[in-house]
Amino acid sequence: MLHGETLHSPLPQDIPWWMADHFVFFGVLYAVLFVIGSGLGYVILKSIREAREDDGHGHGHGSH
Repeated sequence: MLHGETLHSPLPQDIPWWMADHFVFFGVLYAVLFVIGSGLGYVILKSIREAREDDGHGHGHGSH
């Protein structure tokens, strides 16, 4: 990559990781996306598990 050249792709294999500004920006970006994706996956899997364990009486969460 030449000095002043812009990125053509945000994919990890196309990023010049040796440049400090790219390393910090994309490192933080991918870390945040990982946290959001992990949380979303947890919520989806938990809701699927709770839906399977539902007794079918239509009670809301926390009501007995």
